[in-house]
Amino acid sequence: MRRVMVILWVCVTLAVVAMGYVRLAPSDPGKWHQTPDGLQAGDFANGVSRVVDTGDDGLARFDAIAVAEPHTKRLFGSVDEGMVTYVTRSVVFGFPDYTTARQAGDRLEIYGRARFGKSDLGVNRARVENWIDALEP
Repeated sequence: MRRVMVILWVCVTLAVVAMGYVRLAPSDPGKWHQTPDGLQAGDFANGVSRVVDTGDDGLARFDAIAVAEPHTKRLFGSVDEGMVTYVTRSVVFGFPDYTTARQAGDRLEIYGRARFGKSDLGVNRARVENWIDALEP
């Protein structure tokens, strides 16, 4: 019985440490505050990319929508710089998803991806598409 309790406490401790890492791991701007060159609209296992014709004020409108979203905050960049990266955390475990939006003329390039795991289960696609829908007049 004592051995079972020790194993249980070790498992609980490991789970708490893992959850702490997920919530507290630093976000490197060099890794997350960027979009791929030649970004094109598409879905991939861990995220999504979209290119939307918005006019030259698309990033400012997108920024207002993103920061109003629960559990989302600006991480790097600004509207004045022309590119902003946001982090949105899941409610229960705090998994971070990064969304970078860049104004390119009259087009808005959006790149959303999960930090952990091989699949985001469509969460980034749903979020980005909701934000794009909210951009419509």
